[in-house]
Amino acid sequence: MDEILKYDPEFTQSKFKTYVDNVFIKLHMAVVTKELEDIRHFVSDEVYKKYQKIVENLNKKHLIQMYDEINVAQTDILNYKVTNEDMVIEVNLISRYLDYLMDEDGNYVSGNTDIRSEKNNHLIFTKKINHQESGIVRKCPGCGASIDANDSGKCAYCGTIYNLEDKEWILTSIETI
Repeated sequence: MDEILKYDPEFTQSKFKTYVDNVFIKLHMAVVTKELEDIRHFVSDEVYKKYQKIVENLNKKHLIQMYDEINVAQTDILNYKVTNEDMVIEVNLISRYLDYLMDEDGNYVSGNTDIRSEKNNHLIFTKKINHQESGIVRKCPGCGASIDANDSGKCAYCGTIYNLEDKEWILTSIETI
């Protein structure tokens, strides 16, 4: 990972894996709550649109996707590369959760509420080589207020979405294997 360290001297595998785990869980919880704006700043436009379609289909059918007792069992870095513009890291993440559907009244529809399913997930994260240091305190680009980009990434004062694309690792692909 020496090549990554050239462009991101603060990079550590343990910190990156923790970040990956958190993004994965936040993404799934955003599907459960149907609050995709909470993860907008962590994901690429393509990933956002993919999950937006999932939520739209659930809404059309008046269903709620449940990922109960979700956890990450293992996160492994598979590969990394540096291009002219980006650093790219491929990850395999093993997750476990109860996977079922409920209707909007809270009634069980289908899926498994008793046994956690284990899934292999292939994720790709990208960070720009010329990324800007975001510092400890992040400022809203809209109004200048301090914001917590790890929370919702949305300014509580003016509603601007804090874009991490030029500053942090962004989830650019996620597939369940």
